[in-house]
Amino acid sequence: MAEEKKGFFARLKAGLNKTRDNIVAGIDAVFYGASEIDDDFYEELEEILITGDIGVNATNDIIERMKEEVKKRHLKYPLECKQLLVESIKQQMCVEDTAYDFEKEQSVIFIIGVNGVGKTTSVGKLASILKGQGKKVLIAAADTFRAAAGEQLAEWAHRAGVDMIGGADGADPASVIFDAVNAAKARKVDVLICDTAGRLHNKKNLMEELKKMNRIIDREFPDAHRENLIVLDGTTGQNALSQAREFGDAANLTGVILTKMDGTAKGGIAVAIQSELNVPVKYIGVGETIEDLQKFNAEEFVNALFDVKAEENGETENTENESNKNVETIVTENGNVKSEQDITENTTDEPDYDSNVINDEAESSFDTEDLKSESSNENTADEDSTEKPKKKKWFFWK
Repeated sequence: MAEEKKGFFARLKAGLNKTRDNIVAGIDAVFYGASEIDDDFYEELEEILITGDIGVNATNDIIERMKEEVKKRHLKYPLECKQLLVESIKQQMCVEDTAYDFEKEQSVIFIIGVNGVGKTTSVGKLASILKGQGKKVLIAAADTFRAAAGEQLAEWAHRAGVDMIGGADGADPASVIFDAVNAAKARKVDVLICDTAGRLHNKKNLMEELKKMNRIIDREFPDAHRENLIVLDGTTGQNALSQAREFGDAANLTGVILTKMDGTAKGGIAVAIQSELNVPVKYIGVGETIEDLQKFNAEEFVNALFDVKAEENGETENTENESNKNVETIVTENGNVKSEQDITENTTDEPDYDSNVINDEAESSFDTEDLKSESSNENTADEDSTEKPKKKKWFFWK
């Protein structure tokens, strides 16, 4: 499992290379080039963040948070602020634990978005994630307009190992949703995932149809937890925000699935979404395989964006210090405190005089004089040990 996470993080990091070149290179130039923390420093940093698709609101929040921390920590040099920037962006993108409450309840997940953003593939991948959690999942193929959309979704349902309810090409999408909702109730399904046709966010009639499907779900399945996820293409940058705003009028958005992050130069849009829309990014996709959709992790995303590497040496030293703190201590008769580790080490170092016994085979390999000499040395050692007992040396932790 750890290898899968590491593999996903590596792919995310590689996918953000263009974004890193677009944003982080400019940020580093500001931090290393500025001589002091002043208004010019903040203005240059603000310009780079905005042009990197992070958005005006998100940038303002990040800069204001940085200024507060600079004053609080009494920082003087621009380079000292880089870690503040990283921490501020992580806070900006943090996803609350309650964002995934739908996994714990009987839920209906509505997947919406424009054509070509990866809705159908996201449905299949999300179904696989939930199926892996032991959930009983059903897919509703309500995209009845696009040619072969049903066949494509059926293939993804087969890969995920879940059932699907569909309709004939050109059928009313609302009727498919109605059938799927009733099937989900009858089969006691944990999660119903509804795929919808791609529609332009500025087409009023199509958006009204979206509202109609939502009304059916509200009427037929009122006790179900509702989740409305919009799929956004990470390569479209600020245009993705416009789409989300329009779809938000037709459906109460609860989260974002951000796709095609494997190679975009506009990955900063992930930062902007949370601030601009107050809607969290819940899933992120970096490839075409069924494992390439994962829950969004702000820590991993920002670390991948800024190429933050774990300080292995520092972690090792901290581990050793913690180990030393946990060593049990024993009080001697004299009242001195020594560690259990010291006792073990000193016991190991003490010579075992009884063990210096020569076996019969070894005796035959030595001549008589050698044996006498060795015996004489042993007797001398025994006498010395009798006259002067060996002092044990104890070492104590300060």
